[in-house]
Amino acid sequence: MSKISGRNQLVGTVKEVVKGAVMAKVVIDYKGAPITATITTDSVDDLGLKPGDTVTALVKSTEVMVMK
Repeated sequence: MSKISGRNQLVGTVKEVVKGAVMAKVVIDYKGAPITATITTDSVDDLGLKPGDTVTALVKSTEVMVMK
């Protein structure tokens, strides 16, 4: 993995992916609490995100990034 500035890394499970024309909503279960991220549909496709996947949410003050 390359270096990143996001230090708050929360490992969870994808519960829902709702794709729109350009953006997608990804809901992640983190210890029973939902984390919702809005990312591009291209990113969803590139990561191959689907319910049940284990992902890491990187939390920054201005955004939440999702990686698999």
